[in-house]
Amino acid sequence: MAGADDFMKYRSPLVSRYASKEMAYNFSDRKKFTTWRKLWIYLAKAEKALGLPITDEQIVEMESHAEDIDFVMAAEEERKLRHDVMAHVHTFAHCCPAAAPIIHLGATSCYVGDNTDLIMLRDGFDILLPKLARVIDRLSNFAEKYSDLPTLGFTHYQPAQLTTVGKRACLWLQDLTMDMRNLQRARDDLRFRGVKGTTGTQASFLQLFQGDHDKVEELDRLVTEMAGFKSAYLVTGQTYSRKVDIDSLSSLASLGATVHKICTDIRLLANLKEIEEPFEKEQIGSSAMPYKRNPMRAERCCSLARHLLALMADPLQTAAVQWLERTLDDSANRRISLPESFLTADIILSTLQNITEGLVVYPKVIERHIRHELPFMATENIIMAMVKAGGNRQDCHEKIRVLSQEAAAVVKQEGGDNDLLSRVQADPYFAPILGQLDSILDPKTFIGRAPQQVSRFLSEEVRPLLEPYNSKMDVKIELEL
Repeated sequence: MAGADDFMKYRSPLVSRYASKEMAYNFSDRKKFTTWRKLWIYLAKAEKALGLPITDEQIVEMESHAEDIDFVMAAEEERKLRHDVMAHVHTFAHCCPAAAPIIHLGATSCYVGDNTDLIMLRDGFDILLPKLARVIDRLSNFAEKYSDLPTLGFTHYQPAQLTTVGKRACLWLQDLTMDMRNLQRARDDLRFRGVKGTTGTQASFLQLFQGDHDKVEELDRLVTEMAGFKSAYLVTGQTYSRKVDIDSLSSLASLGATVHKICTDIRLLANLKEIEEPFEKEQIGSSAMPYKRNPMRAERCCSLARHLLALMADPLQTAAVQWLERTLDDSANRRISLPESFLTADIILSTLQNITEGLVVYPKVIERHIRHELPFMATENIIMAMVKAGGNRQDCHEKIRVLSQEAAAVVKQEGGDNDLLSRVQADPYFAPILGQLDSILDPKTFIGRAPQQVSRFLSEEVRPLLEPYNSKMDVKIELEL
């Protein structure tokens, strides 16, 4: 619960209004600084195992104080020292007097800073991936349910040949499955910075181990393993390459583009009254227009997705301007761009899950729109039926052209309904096929292989992708705002 003082300063809405508790914690100061302490413990344990004079008592002392951080003292130390890592070294040493001489031994600030960032990126992906899997699961259920429900297709946002509601959802799903693979790859490609020293040469550790290269390499391997990574980058400067941030955030920005497209489609369909996002019983769409049912969840996703796309510029420029072994002009930028990208992706996925769990379809509205456009689309089928009945294609084409233009004039100039079918039925020329018109105009004869494509796509590409997350599918999303 926010106190009165909290309302006197800016609070990021990504945390105060939107993001999940687990993602907010992942980039919190407590997670960050307790991870620093764990990294110092890993380093001391590995150095001890490789023969440096570090005692069990020192290790136990550090472990017993890994969580009890005096943030007030740390802030005061940082105010004096103007160095966040040394402030926390001093704060940790204050409660671990026996271990004080060996805390941060041989390390540089990026040992804790960069390695913690990599842990947060990894853990951030681990939060996002099950959420993305749930969105894909909900949307695949929707696609399966409506796999054969005909609907107008649109190209250039103009009525085109029919598709199905489920097939359209598969277009959304295909992009999401690509995002799933991108996020998983970005997560799996992450390595640990490890124990590399001030400019990445491991010189300080080589000195600690009196020139023993094997021990330095083993130190790097042990700490990497303790941190839960399979491997470390073999070469670094003072920092890990900032292209790693590009790789991570580009997968999130690409997800943002996908979600923006999906939610824009939902907003367009809501305007047509064909599909709506969930709408609560007491929800208000407009303060002035009581009848309105605004697609506010989809709009929120689009709004935040734009921010996610914009954040992509930061890691690109940061990587481009890192001089030689490193410069510090990456630091302030990364404090914002890395957490905000994951926080933004987090709330986008939570909101999209809520949308896909409650999408409402209005088949009668969809059917009315089809009836309005289908006679025009069926003209080629009518011509072919007449030819089969013995008619001349050119004569039939001219008849249909004239009747179509007359019907179009009624629609566009008089605001009337499409009466092409009535005109065809009233023209004696078409008497040979009047008994076939119902079957010719059956919408399901215009959807091609859409239902079969849905079935194959879901079974071959979507369901297998979700198998690793089957145990995490039962979580439902209730939006508080």
